[in-house]
Amino acid sequence: MQRRDLLSHLSLGCLSSFAHLPARATQPPALWLANPYQGHEKLTDYWVSEKYDGIRGYWDGHQLLSRSGKALNPPTWFVQGWPAHAFEGELWAGPGQFEQAASVIQQKQAPDNAWRAMRFMVFDVFTPSITFTERVRRYQGLVKHIDKPWVQAVAQSQVPTHAALKALLHTTVQAGGEGLVLHRGSSLYQSGRNADVLKVKPQEDAEAKVVGHEVGQGKHAQRTGALWVETPQGLRFKLGTGLNDAQRENPPAVGQWVTYRYRGLTDKGVPRFASFVRIRPAIER
Repeated sequence: MQRRDLLSHLSLGCLSSFAHLPARATQPPALWLANPYQGHEKLTDYWVSEKYDGIRGYWDGHQLLSRSGKALNPPTWFVQGWPAHAFEGELWAGPGQFEQAASVIQQKQAPDNAWRAMRFMVFDVFTPSITFTERVRRYQGLVKHIDKPWVQAVAQSQVPTHAALKALLHTTVQAGGEGLVLHRGSSLYQSGRNADVLKVKPQEDAEAKVVGHEVGQGKHAQRTGALWVETPQGLRFKLGTGLNDAQRENPPAVGQWVTYRYRGLTDKGVPRFASFVRIRPAIER
């Protein structure tokens, strides 16, 4: 499917208007979070981009932070020349390389060659007073100003119909992408979840904390059959599908957070067909 890039008419913005932040973060940055796409939205109101399967990073003008506010440890050369203005993106190691990206980022001093395989995919700037359409122009200008091959601007386009969006999702996932992000062009920067930012994936996903282990039966006897997990809302359920043999022998520990996929909810709010995906990196909590 052809994607119409509607940004060609936008000139590069002046970097001097980016918001300056305090010298050091004292709490998690107030970032926007995406809600699930419902299928009834007016798509012409939204920009569409690929959802990169990496670790979200936030440059506060002085240091690179995780979305939970923890300081990351990139080499000096990786952030050299970055401006004293806030912007954010995804630390990404390529399609299907989430575990590699998480491993690099969680090390206090990962080797240079590991960081040279990373990309910082910039998708927004912290300039609360202007719309997302204007912020796209700003972050494109910022990336051009930094002028480093590992700092890249996330491409934005628009699709006219939900069928076209579905086709683009299929193409993106087939190429190894995680999904898509919809961002309302007229929206101002707003922290938390809202209808201005939506995620589109083949299946929904969420996080839960491991609160126990259930011993398996049959071929899984004497090892973990399922995890008992608890959502941030306090709902508990079992998560057994998706665990491989190594994870059943050495399961995620009680207290760790995991990501799971599911297909809708039951009448009681329990995720249907929930399947374990991975342990959530500690740097994100």
